[in-house]
Amino acid sequence: MPFARSKSTARLIAGVVLTVILLASVWAQQSQSVPSAPLPQAPQPGQLQVQTPGQFGLKDYSKPRSAFPNVSAPYAPQPVAPPNLNNTPRVDQLFHDGKIMLSIDDAVALALENNLDIMLARYNLNIADTDILRAKAGDSILGVNAGVVQNTPGGGTGGLSGTVGSGPVGSGPGGTTAGSAGAGTGTNGLVSSTLGIGAPITSFDPVLSSTLQIDHNNILSSSSFAVPSTAQNTGTADFSYLQGFHWGTNLAVGFNNSRLTSSSPFASLSPNLSANFQARVTQTLLQGFGFLPNTRFIRIAKNNREISDVAFRLQVITTVDQIENIYWDLVYAYENVRVQQEALAFAQKTLDDDKKQVKFGTLPPIQVVSAESTVATDQQAVILAQTNLELQQLLIKNALSRNLEDPALGEAAVVPTSTMQVPQQEPIVPIQDMINDALSHRAELAESRIDLNSREINIKAVRNAMLPTLDLFAYYGGSGLGGTQNPANICPPPPQTRFGCHIAGSISPVGYGGTLNDLVNSAAPDKGVGLTLNIPLRNRAAQGNQVRAELEYHQAQVRRQQIENQVRIEVRNAQFTLRQNRAAVEAARAAVEFARQSLDSEQKKLQAGVSTPTLVLQNQSALTTNESNLVSAMAAYEKSRVELDRATGTLLDHAGIQVADAERGQVTHMPNVPYVAPRQDLQPQVPPEQPQQQVPPTPQSGQM
Repeated sequence: MPFARSKSTARLIAGVVLTVILLASVWAQQSQSVPSAPLPQAPQPGQLQVQTPGQFGLKDYSKPRSAFPNVSAPYAPQPVAPPNLNNTPRVDQLFHDGKIMLSIDDAVALALENNLDIMLARYNLNIADTDILRAKAGDSILGVNAGVVQNTPGGGTGGLSGTVGSGPVGSGPGGTTAGSAGAGTGTNGLVSSTLGIGAPITSFDPVLSSTLQIDHNNILSSSSFAVPSTAQNTGTADFSYLQGFHWGTNLAVGFNNSRLTSSSPFASLSPNLSANFQARVTQTLLQGFGFLPNTRFIRIAKNNREISDVAFRLQVITTVDQIENIYWDLVYAYENVRVQQEALAFAQKTLDDDKKQVKFGTLPPIQVVSAESTVATDQQAVILAQTNLELQQLLIKNALSRNLEDPALGEAAVVPTSTMQVPQQEPIVPIQDMINDALSHRAELAESRIDLNSREINIKAVRNAMLPTLDLFAYYGGSGLGGTQNPANICPPPPQTRFGCHIAGSISPVGYGGTLNDLVNSAAPDKGVGLTLNIPLRNRAAQGNQVRAELEYHQAQVRRQQIENQVRIEVRNAQFTLRQNRAAVEAARAAVEFARQSLDSEQKKLQAGVSTPTLVLQNQSALTTNESNLVSAMAAYEKSRVELDRATGTLLDHAGIQVADAERGQVTHMPNVPYVAPRQDLQPQVPPEQPQQQVPPTPQSGQM
């Protein structure tokens, strides 16, 4: 029979749906139970780690997972690789005889691959992609992380907050917060309470809902004319579809079905089949009309993604600035140890000579005591210089590696192979050209420009939200009725109903197929069109939001001008500092030359018997101090060059650094830091070419 066939078909469809849902849930649980990648094991003592390339897994998370061919893919979690905390192979490549031979180019390359500040900032790029994906679905996205991490100890930007070598850690803060570098970052210090306010948005992702229900209900009757209880069995299958569109249109489709069997003799049909559907289209005409109010979150999310790119570039600039400052602190510490050791060796030799002369009676014993005091002082200076060198080595290893668990890495000495070089003449660049470079390259200004664009979008959306809501809607639907006449029911008088009369013997049941046919054959249509108007009287909340959004936008404009003014000051200050440090280098060189000639003159006087060893040691101490000051002045000069490049926004360009390498965590283009020379004492000595010995010709047969 038709109804029996439709019933079996419905059961088959329900069984298929339940099977698909069960398989999808099992597959999702299996995906969640996939074990994550094992954590790196600690290396064995005395062995180097076997490193794997530490390339960061950049992926465009703004694109959804396709449902084809795997329909359950959008409902299963995506695997996200855990962070790789092993150092890149570049660390091992720099090991030579248990030492790390490190040039400044190698230091920058290692920072791009291993520095944890940059590693933290990489995740912001993918996080911003997920915000775009959520915004495309109609979700409200407002967050953006434009901060700069500066947790590299001993590597403050600029290197101008203290004198090189004034302390064991060097200059710079060890844990500043976001926005403390340079002129500030992006929206730092601004109010953003209205960002994202506007008309409500319906989900752009279609939402399919379904309710499948079986109900058995016994109803007790209080009437004396009815049976004591009535049994009702109800089956319900309802479906709905909802989707919003970018131009402010909403589509809603509902499809409801029920099957009711009743033991009541008053029920006309048992089973009673009913079905109805309605398709409704609603278009906003005032508030929420158009693309901008409905796509504002998508546009803001894309701007936030662009800010994340700029913020990552700022993070790379900040970290490279820190690394170069740490490197020059290391070079200073290394050179200072050499200066102090040379002074100690000279004092020790003077003490030995004085002891011999006192033994022969040519010097009074007080000269030995004076020399011993000088030796003790120089020994203390050597110990201080060595401990400072060890600390600087530890700081740079921490800044250039992801972990220090490898004992070989932890104990290895770091030998800087680049030395400071002061050009004979500074390149002459007009200050206005440098300021123009800064205004076009500084990441902080780029962030501010993008932020202003987001606030302009927000102002337009807030103004639109001040309008009343006026919605135009139209709908079309239909209903169908079917079933079999209840045998317990009394036959109605003529004319008979469409279901016939069992008393007359002409039962004409209508199956589920006929019921569905009524939905589309206009047997019982339901259609209409209308307007819905909602006018908030006084509208004070919207007025406050609009004025607040305008004020926040103007506040951001003032902040941008403030950043621009700060950039101009930074560029001029960096140029002044560079000139001052160059003058300090020239003065320190002159002081070293004077101290060296004074020492040479005093030594000649001592040989002539018109001076004392104490005066010689005093001149040697003055030479040591001046040499240490020269090394410090040259390191400060190098730092001021780094600061000038940072202030003008050209630090990465001048060093040939590719931001894409920093994003991947794998350097393919080796940096080339300018104004740096390799240390000559570490260059391999080429043996002199030996004259080739003349090999006598081999005597021919028949010759003597």
